[in-house]
Amino acid sequence: MRLLRHILFTLTAMTIAGSAMAQQSSSSSVVRKGGRDSKKETTEKSARVTDRMQQFFNEPERSDADAQWMKIVYRQIDLDKVKNAPLYYPEEIIDGQENLFRIILRLLADGELSAYEYLDGREVFTDQYKVNVRDMLDRFHILYTDAKGSTEKKPRFTIEESDVPANEVLSYYLLERWEVDKRSNRMRTTVEAICPVLHRSGDFGGEAVKYPMFWMKMDALRPYLTQQSIFIDDDNNLAQYNYDDFFQLALYEGDIYKTRNLRNKSMMQLYPDPDSLKHAQDSIQEYLVNYEKKMWVPTREEIIAQREERERLAAGDTIATREDNAAVKKSAARSSRARKATKTKAPKKVKEAKPKASASSSATRSVRRRK
Repeated sequence: MRLLRHILFTLTAMTIAGSAMAQQSSSSSVVRKGGRDSKKETTEKSARVTDRMQQFFNEPERSDADAQWMKIVYRQIDLDKVKNAPLYYPEEIIDGQENLFRIILRLLADGELSAYEYLDGREVFTDQYKVNVRDMLDRFHILYTDAKGSTEKKPRFTIEESDVPANEVLSYYLLERWEVDKRSNRMRTTVEAICPVLHRSGDFGGEAVKYPMFWMKMDALRPYLTQQSIFIDDDNNLAQYNYDDFFQLALYEGDIYKTRNLRNKSMMQLYPDPDSLKHAQDSIQEYLVNYEKKMWVPTREEIIAQREERERLAAGDTIATREDNAAVKKSAARSSRARKATKTKAPKKVKEAKPKASASSSATRSVRRRK
C-alpha cells in the first residue's frame, strides 16, 4: 500500500513539473515573438561586447621601468592609397559590410564608446577631455535625432545612413607607440589611438581643408573591429582578416607627420622645405625599423656581406639589389661553414664493407680444377 502511494505521489509531482515547464517555455516564446524584429536583434547581439571580452583586448598598464627606449609617432593614413582602401570601402552598407568610420560613428552615437578631444599633440585620455557627442555632431553639421531611451546623463542618437559623412573622411591619424621591452629585448609597436579626419571644401571649391574630429582609444575599439571581416587584396576576395588584424599586423601605409617633442611642433613646421621634410620622414622611419637590429652584435657573415657591399660601391657599382645582397650573404655563409669544417673536423676514413658469404657458398666448395 505504501509502495502504491509513493508511486502515485511521484507521478503527480512529475506531471505538475512538466506542465510548469511547458507553460514557462510557451510564455518565453511569446515574449520573443512580441519583441523586436529578428534581424535587428541579430545585429544587436553581434555588436554586443561583454566585460570579459573587453578585458581580453585591454592592454595592461605599461610601466616605464619595463621599457629601455620609447618613441611616440603620429602617422597620417591617406585612404586614396591602395593599401589603405579597406578602411574606406564600401562607401555604403552592403550585405552587412560597413567601412571603419561608420562603425566608429555608430558606436559613438549609441553611447557604447567614448571619444576624446583633438588637442594637436597634447592628447589626454581622461574624463575631463571626453567629447560631448551632441556638440561634436553640431560642430561638423551631422544630422541626428534623439534615440529612444536617451537621457541627459546617457544620451543616444540616431543617424540615418545617408547623413553619415563617410565619403568625406579621407584620412586618419594614428598614434603609434614604439618601445623596446627590457624583459624580452624586442621592439613592440602598438596603435594607441585613432582619429578620423574630415576633408571638406569651401562654398567656392578650392583645396579641401582637413578637420580632425576626435581621438578614440584603440583598446576600447578593438572588440568591435574583430567582428567586421574584410579582404585586403583584389586578387583574393576571401575575407581572411578583420579591421583589428589590419592595424595589429601594420597592413596600412602612412607618412609620419609628427613625433612627440618638447616644442610640440609638427614635421612640416620643423622642415618647411618639401625635400627636407621627405628626407626627415624617411630617416625617422628607417631609424625605427633598424633600431632593433642595432641592439644585436652582427654575425661574421653579416660583417663579410657589408664589407663586400662597401667594396662594390667604392668600385662604382651603385646598383644594389636585394637578390645581390642575399647571394653575397649566402656565399659568405657557405664559405665560413666550409672553413670551419676543414679546421675542426678531419675527414673520416671510409671502411670498405666486406661482402658477407651466403649460406650456400659456405656449405659447399667448388670441385672445378684450377690450373
